[in-house]
Amino acid sequence: MNFHESENIELKAIVVDDIKKEVIAFANCDGGKLYIGIQDDGTVTGIQNTDETVLQVSNMIRDAIKPDLTMFLHYETLEVEGKHIVAIDIQRGTNRPYYIAKKGLRPEGVYVRQGYSSVPATDTMIRYMIKETDGERFEKMRALNQELTFRATEKEFFVREIPFGTKQMQTLKLLNSDGIYTNLALLLSDQCMHTIKVAVFQDNDQNIFKDRHEFTGSLMQQLNDVYSYIDLRNQTRAIFDKLRRIDTRDYPEVAVREALLNVLVHRDYGFSASALISIYADRMEFVSVGGLYPGIELEDVMVGLSVCRNQSLANVFYRLELIEAYGTGIRKILKAYENSGKTPMIETTNNAFKITLPNMNYGEEFKKSNPIAGEEERVIDFVKKNGEITRINVEAQLEISASSASRLLRRVVEKGLLVQRGKGRSSKYVLPDQQSN
Repeated sequence: MNFHESENIELKAIVVDDIKKEVIAFANCDGGKLYIGIQDDGTVTGIQNTDETVLQVSNMIRDAIKPDLTMFLHYETLEVEGKHIVAIDIQRGTNRPYYIAKKGLRPEGVYVRQGYSSVPATDTMIRYMIKETDGERFEKMRALNQELTFRATEKEFFVREIPFGTKQMQTLKLLNSDGIYTNLALLLSDQCMHTIKVAVFQDNDQNIFKDRHEFTGSLMQQLNDVYSYIDLRNQTRAIFDKLRRIDTRDYPEVAVREALLNVLVHRDYGFSASALISIYADRMEFVSVGGLYPGIELEDVMVGLSVCRNQSLANVFYRLELIEAYGTGIRKILKAYENSGKTPMIETTNNAFKITLPNMNYGEEFKKSNPIAGEEERVIDFVKKNGEITRINVEAQLEISASSASRLLRRVVEKGLLVQRGKGRSSKYVLPDQQSN
């Protein structure tokens, strides 16, 4: 009986660590046979204890390779030229890609058969195998990164007194049946690579930036950080009806909340592009990657029909009481603007979904009747340009009295727009993120 290495045959004289790579490569491709007790040139050297060899190899494969591959292996002891060898038949696995557990789903951990050798798979090959095995749903696929932490998500569960252990992670589909993190886990982990970019513009176009920021981390971290960022700029304007003061925020809080949740829950995470939020003088735009789910029209969304692209992610948000039920978000946004004379706009393309919230307080009539808002904006702009502002600066810039300047500064501090440093006449006022500088 002659032995020669080929695309589906590998020869080993003894048990070595490289056997793991050969087994993985065969299981990831079209299967093959591994013979132990035969040198590379086909010389039969044999092994003394076949039972011990089979046990050693099976333990190595069970402990070092993920997902579980044992059901696709068959061991057999053969006698050739009066010597004993072990033949291992490796079938093509159904849960590819298989990989060395310590290396993870990276080229250094995933191997494929190429000619007579087992070589590292490329990132493209790894993604293709995951997609072929796990299906098209992004959140269900195995995550390429298996070194994940969940500080932000654990905090959300802790605040709501909901357990967040291995059992819950399996139920919520962050872990699959083999104990491997899914892409849903990646989205909720601190290592999430998807981001939200927020930009604030001076007027109603993109000519002049006032501020911009990219938010990273777990989707839970992004949810909280982006909402706080927007809320800080969602000013409260005041008008007076005789002796009655009426306060109105630029954007209804419920509308902002639902638009932001829509960006996170319904986004197509198969694309790497960031979600975008743009804040103009007259409106706020939320643009998420991925159009409507196939078969759903915009008219369906407007009447409350919703087919969620990321069902498992939506279930996590539902479990945390961040959303109530599918299809209610758009209706809540529209209801928040009832009787305001302004209407949110919903637009969709094949690859994007856009929600535009109009500024409730924007308009010439409001500007004339409410100079307070303009004064606050001028103070904030001064601080952004100069790093700080004093009461004397406010008096000079706005040409107002010392008492009016003090009231104005007190108001912006109460709203959280500025932070006071020092006391009395030496007080200086800075942006919140400069407080610790």
